[in-house]
Amino acid sequence: MFEARPNDTSLMKKIIASVKELVSEVNLDFTESGISLQALDSAHVALVSMLLFKEGFEPYRCDRGLTLGVNLSSLNRILSCAESDDIITFTCDDTADFMNLKFESKDGNKVSEYQLRLMDIDQEHLAIPEQQYPCVVSLPSNEFSKICRDNSNFVQIIVTKGGIKFSTTGETTKGNVTLKSTDSEIISLNVKKPVENEFSLKHLLQFAKSQALSDHVTLHLAIDLPIMVEYNFEAAGYVKYFLAPKLSDVGNGEEHEEDED
Repeated sequence: MFEARPNDTSLMKKIIASVKELVSEVNLDFTESGISLQALDSAHVALVSMLLFKEGFEPYRCDRGLTLGVNLSSLNRILSCAESDDIITFTCDDTADFMNLKFESKDGNKVSEYQLRLMDIDQEHLAIPEQQYPCVVSLPSNEFSKICRDNSNFVQIIVTKGGIKFSTTGETTKGNVTLKSTDSEIISLNVKKPVENEFSLKHLLQFAKSQALSDHVTLHLAIDLPIMVEYNFEAAGYVKYFLAPKLSDVGNGEEHEEDED
């Protein structure tokens, strides 16, 4: 038996709406400590890792570990029916074919009940190795989102102790945005070694749509390693995105993105 009632309905809605931008069908893992998911996008280039701590729910009950396959787009459509101040309760029996969602208005005058059909998803559990990133940059999530929206194709990210630079080259234009470390109210830098990598802007844009989850986003970077884009929401949990850098194929001169798996 599983039962969970999020303390923050609005945050729960935003989490599902954000993650569905990258992946649609996922396995949600329910344990005594919380709810998690790890999934690759269809191109196997980007990965999302989500963890919601049990402390973000009251009550939270999970009698034994459960893995439930869900369509996030369908779950998002159901959650969109709830008001931000509604009380949402998720329940599911161990052998059920549906997840139950119950919405109760704050004044108790309205109760809505929905069922989401569960799916059998053949999805390998992904182990994300712990990495020591030489560059960790924290900046306002709305600033990161704006930078991604204002550019196109691929974006080069250069981090030094002086700041972080986003640079892009299009068919007819070039441009860059630099956030300096002297702007302490804008960014926080921890740079042990300068890093320069290039990433697909298409995927960074998908990540940036999670700006509603947190006022700040943290970028973890290392040479020739996937960037980690982290949205942390205090004691409730986090959503992390990973994206492989754009690499050059020396053999034929073509450029490609490296798969995560």
